[in-house]
Amino acid sequence: MNVKIVVHDAEEGGFWAEAPALPGCVSQGETMDELIANMREAVAGWLAVDIPEPQPGEPTRVVELAV
Repeated sequence: MNVKIVVHDAEEGGFWAEAPALPGCVSQGETMDELIANMREAVAGWLAVDIPEPQPGEPTRVVELAV
């Protein structure tokens, strides 16, 4: 799976990034290599969050879609 990230220069040095398709998925790093490693971990964590059981009237299926 590929996820696009937007990389920003941090004011205090280094970089920070966000994954617009995954709200709240952000990380930072002193170097680009560290940032990429940290974002991989952040994306994996974001995707691994358990989805709560549906309540009556809510959707009853979660389907993974590869794009």
